[in-house]
Amino acid sequence: MTYTNLQSCLIDLEKNGHLIRIKEEVDPDLEMAAIHLRVFSKGGPAILFEKVKGSNYKAVSNLFGTLERSKFMFRDTLSVMQELVQLRNSPMDALKKPLRYISTGLAAYKALPKKSSFSSGNFKEIKITNLPLIKHWPMDGGAFVTLPQVYTEDIDKPGVMASNLGMYRVQLNGNDYETNKEIGLHYQIHRGIGVHQNKTNKKNIPLKVSVFVGGPPAHTLAAVMPLPEGISELTFAGALGGKRFRYTYKDGFCISLDADFVITGEVHPNENKPEGPFGDHLGYYSLKHPFPVMRVHKVYAKENAIWPFTVVGRPPQEDTAFGALIHEISGSAIPNEIPGVKEIHAVDAAGVHPLLLAVGSERYTPYLKNKRPAELLTQANRILGTGQLSLAKYLFISADETKEINCHDIRGFLKHVFERIDLNRDLHFHTKTTIDTLDYSGDEINEGSKLVLAAYGDKIRDLSMALPNVLAECDFISHPFFLMEGVIAVTLNSYTNSKNAKEEIKILSLWIEERIDHFKGIVQIVIYNDFEFTSSTKNLNDYLWVTYTRSNPSNDIYGVFEFIENKHWGCRGPMIIDARKKPHHAPELKVAKETEEKIARFFEKGGVLEKWA
Repeated sequence: MTYTNLQSCLIDLEKNGHLIRIKEEVDPDLEMAAIHLRVFSKGGPAILFEKVKGSNYKAVSNLFGTLERSKFMFRDTLSVMQELVQLRNSPMDALKKPLRYISTGLAAYKALPKKSSFSSGNFKEIKITNLPLIKHWPMDGGAFVTLPQVYTEDIDKPGVMASNLGMYRVQLNGNDYETNKEIGLHYQIHRGIGVHQNKTNKKNIPLKVSVFVGGPPAHTLAAVMPLPEGISELTFAGALGGKRFRYTYKDGFCISLDADFVITGEVHPNENKPEGPFGDHLGYYSLKHPFPVMRVHKVYAKENAIWPFTVVGRPPQEDTAFGALIHEISGSAIPNEIPGVKEIHAVDAAGVHPLLLAVGSERYTPYLKNKRPAELLTQANRILGTGQLSLAKYLFISADETKEINCHDIRGFLKHVFERIDLNRDLHFHTKTTIDTLDYSGDEINEGSKLVLAAYGDKIRDLSMALPNVLAECDFISHPFFLMEGVIAVTLNSYTNSKNAKEEIKILSLWIEERIDHFKGIVQIVIYNDFEFTSSTKNLNDYLWVTYTRSNPSNDIYGVFEFIENKHWGCRGPMIIDARKKPHHAPELKVAKETEEKIARFFEKGGVLEKWA
């Protein structure tokens, strides 16, 4: 479906039962976000808030809340985009089957951005305080833009075709920002905008930034699409939306003429202010840290503009559907981006970046009698050096040339790895390196470690399907829990603080060593606290979230019969992961009880959201 703007999209969604309106005034301070969270959790529709307290503009959330709705919005162009990806992977197909790919030629034309006059945008100038200032979580430092399209250009290659359009969160008020004059930008230096800023910093000139909000939904998706460097996101937006991206320049700033709102401004060299806290997609707060401050130049809005937003938190959330849609479009591109790698899955339930699963190939050593990871290790290094994949903290990688492995079947894939992994040999650490800025499991911001778990070859063990009975005899272990085949969780009663962790786990290891026969088929033991697991047979998400968001591999992994040989660490018994909450960890996200009570009226009998109570 070709949408000329956000309004035409919402009309289409409502007509087809994908949108509901809330006509009663709602407070953007926590209430709108809490409503969104409840409706999303029930698989509900997009929500149009018609009266936002303190603003004259409507707001909409949960647009991309289900894969079904996302595919519905792009029903006329999705297959064409998949063909474009396929052509990039196999360009000879266009020559072999020219009639089949006629539509991709039309899409390529629509991918070309179109320059028009500023007057055609029908904007009026407003202030930051006129916007829907939505605060999402109780400890948030202020109101944030959560679906921005942040536009910058390369100072050495000016123009839209070498530009970057990214989704980097924007803090609109709070902290030390001067109201209506300053806003905060949160992004990591390796992102496209960071590269652009580095160049302007070296020339000691400000970076011009435009923040677009709203417009056709293809524009929003383009901002999160992991495109190869050098390919403009504006071209993707045009091709997916079936309509050329319209733009112009005003006062030297690029303006998206189909956006609902545009904020322009400059980031000056070495000018930072505290940004955050903010409830983030790992399920915890990212805390207050210095990030670039943007001096606001002008703010524009259309007459009937609508403010799109989402709420991020412990997955799954709306951004889960973003990931699923991206995979629908570009999943087939992975083998061409990283030779030998068949597929990669960034596990949403673990916060995306903390945990990657990958299927690779083994072709290097066919003459070996005992199969072992070889080419997989080369591919693992390539994965950890590629774009956003470089933020991964744990990477499980395997290959099997005799049957298909699907890393999107998380439980089945982990079971395959755990049946084959040799804990003496197959754990490969990268220490004192960079991790996701939002991950607080390391000792410092953006600093931590990585672990590659590479498994290949014949099955070497049968995984245990139950808790070892001997756990009941241990007086310093409580709340043992079976998580999945070969994986159990325990709480240590002696836990006092993280400083004693090594001593406590050493006691646990020695206790297991003396009873090792009872732990046959156990590959991984997770130590946890302050968490209540749900049924492991129905919900794998708890294991994935607790284990991989709350641990830093180099600091928190131990082993039964552990050893170091030629600087390689391994263990001859189960590996132990200390996934307890520690003092330096960020707080987890929780909706305030008072907020739940305030929004209850919408979900009561006769309320507009009764169906999603």
